[in-house]
Amino acid sequence: MVIGLLGGSFDPAHEGHVHITREALKRMGLDQVWWLVSPGNPLKARQPAPMGDRLGRARQVMQHPCVKITALEERLGTRATFDTISRLRAIYPGVTFVWLMGADNLRQFHRWGRWRDILRSVAVGVLARPGAGVQARMSVAARAFRVHQVDRGENLRGRKPPVWCFVNLPLNDASSTEIRAKGGWRSERG
Repeated sequence: MVIGLLGGSFDPAHEGHVHITREALKRMGLDQVWWLVSPGNPLKARQPAPMGDRLGRARQVMQHPCVKITALEERLGTRATFDTISRLRAIYPGVTFVWLMGADNLRQFHRWGRWRDILRSVAVGVLARPGAGVQARMSVAARAFRVHQVDRGENLRGRKPPVWCFVNLPLNDASSTEIRAKGGWRSERG
C-alpha cells in the first residue's frame, strides 16, 4: 500500500487542498491520502483555530473514499514532520509513505527541522501552486536534491528514497491565509 501524507494546519481546509489531493491520487498512483491536521506549525507565529473546528471543516470539504482526515500528530504526540514520518513508518512497516506538499512549501522546506532526513526517508511529491513554481524549483532543497528528482509522480511508486518529483497541474489559487483575511473562516475563537 502506498499512502500520501499531506500535512498542514488546514486553517481552514479549502478547495486548493482538495484539488492537490485529488491530483496526487490520480497522478502518483496512491492508494490513499491521509491529511495530517497539525496541532500547530512551529514556522508560524499565529496559532491555528481549535483542532475540532479544523477537522470538521476538513471533513466537509474533502469527501473521498481514499482520503482520511486525521489528527495523527496530536495522537502520536509529534510536532516535527520527520518525527511523525518516523513514527508512522514504525507503526505501519508494510506501508510506503509519500510526503505531499504544495510548491509553496518547497520554497522554504530547508527551514523545516531535519528536512534532509525527510527527503532521505520517504518519497516526496511536490504539487504546483500558483506563483511558486520557479522559486520552488530553485529552492535550497530542490537544488540540494536535484539528482534525485524524477519527471513524473507515477515514477515515485516503488522507488527508494531519496526521490522526489514536481508535478505540474491545473492551478487552484485558494489560500487559507486569504480566506482568513476575508473573514471567510470563523472558528469558535471568533
